[in-house]
Amino acid sequence: MSAPAPSSLAIVDAEPLPRQDEVLTDAALAFVAELHRRFTPRRDELLARRGERRAEIARTSTLDFLPETEAVRVDDTWKVAPAPAALDDRRVEITGPTDRKMTVNALNSGARVWLADFEDASAPTWENVVTGQLNLIDAYTRNIDFTDPRSGKSYALKPAEELATVVTRPRGWHLDERHLQLDGTPVPGALVDFGLYFFHNAQRLIDLGKGPYFYLPKTESYLEARLWNDIFVFAQDYVGIPQGTVRATVLIETITAAYEMEEILYELRDHASGLNAGRWDYLFSIVKNFRDGGSKFVLPDRNLVTMTAPFMRAYTELLVRTCHKRGAHAIGGMAAFIPSRRDAEVNKVAFEKVKADKDREAGDGFDGSWVAHPDLVPIAMASFDAVLGAKPNQKDRLRQDVSVAAGDLIAIDTLDAKPSYDGLRNAVAVGIRYIEAWLRGMGAVAIFNLMEDAATAEISRSQIWQWINADVVFENGEHATADLARKVAAEELAAIRAEIGDETFEAGKWQQAHDLLLQVSLDQDYADFLTLPAYEQLG
Repeated sequence: MSAPAPSSLAIVDAEPLPRQDEVLTDAALAFVAELHRRFTPRRDELLARRGERRAEIARTSTLDFLPETEAVRVDDTWKVAPAPAALDDRRVEITGPTDRKMTVNALNSGARVWLADFEDASAPTWENVVTGQLNLIDAYTRNIDFTDPRSGKSYALKPAEELATVVTRPRGWHLDERHLQLDGTPVPGALVDFGLYFFHNAQRLIDLGKGPYFYLPKTESYLEARLWNDIFVFAQDYVGIPQGTVRATVLIETITAAYEMEEILYELRDHASGLNAGRWDYLFSIVKNFRDGGSKFVLPDRNLVTMTAPFMRAYTELLVRTCHKRGAHAIGGMAAFIPSRRDAEVNKVAFEKVKADKDREAGDGFDGSWVAHPDLVPIAMASFDAVLGAKPNQKDRLRQDVSVAAGDLIAIDTLDAKPSYDGLRNAVAVGIRYIEAWLRGMGAVAIFNLMEDAATAEISRSQIWQWINADVVFENGEHATADLARKVAAEELAAIRAEIGDETFEAGKWQQAHDLLLQVSLDQDYADFLTLPAYEQLG
């Protein structure tokens, strides 16, 4: 008697979408199902391990480099695989979601790389998940040109040699995709995003002279990097492409990963192409892990935590040194400013700040950096051109002058800044405005001339939570309390209603966003990720 055929994936509670059959083919779903069977049990074990590690940090209020992996760190003989030609020069990378307009604009932007984002810049509605995949397929087959029916503006791809190289970011390990299930169990969103993209595009990208390249978000340990590496090995064999074709850049955007940079590169060494310094999620991770560590771990207003803060310098300089020691690219952080079409003076001040930030990164040895808007590409490009010239990168700068001790990475109290009442008000205002847009399916949102994504909302609600639980006293004498947060949130909600009018307010999800922000900011049981309860409310 033959073994029963393996169960197939079921599409659950999802309205049919135009052209979905081009993405959700039987063969592609069979691949995703196989990824799920083989690797989700390990994903589950690693999520449980995160909880155990967080409990240990709560007990000790410290972190250190791992003694069990010291041999990897002291072995100077290993390097990551050489960068493929398409990823050798990464001096400017633009980020953004995979909607049709962004796909064309990002590819045409003049940046060397586009981070095509299914993660923090994309609210994971089923429509965004599926149409994002379609848009990338259409881009690679040059079927993406379109005219916006509202504005009448036409969008068309430039010649292939002028387009950015795509590096796709799947969702983090903690998020499931409830619309794709196997025997009643949701498939991890990371495996859905990776699996569909890889299955449809790996060979197509090779034929275009590029390859399946990925950004890996919210990694917390080298064991999570090992899981991704095993997935890459299996996937390349499954579709019949050479081992080592995949390349992955890991975002070092959790405090635990900052202590395991070399180990993460080692686990992925046949597929690694670099590390990235992800600022907002990194601060969120510090608050999350050290939230009950007392006053010395209290962060001030997020805009006061610049990249020149001593503990942030330790993080970025260690990242550059680690990457270049191992032959990998070091990619800098985000310039999130959104230029104003109406205020030239605002632009002038902001552009100067962006230039100073990118000059610093290029001077520190980074090989490239991120921007959120096409208008910032020339500014960042000029900063890196001035340092790199005709060289594709500066991996030859080994930064052996850098020495970072374990305590330097969590020396939060070296920052001479304190939480302010205006900082609380800004955290509430940005949090409500971002969550409202996210609940409507928008993951990248311009708020107060900054491009915000889910990491923004995470740091906002985490700081509100931390300040209340640390009994912070603001400069005006007010204590950070739940009642004060509720008062500020009510005032902000009323101000939004007055700004946009009753009709627009009622048509949006403003009350729902207000309530969700307060829930995750005030609940004593701190939610690991805001997007988990938010996803339950997402259409």
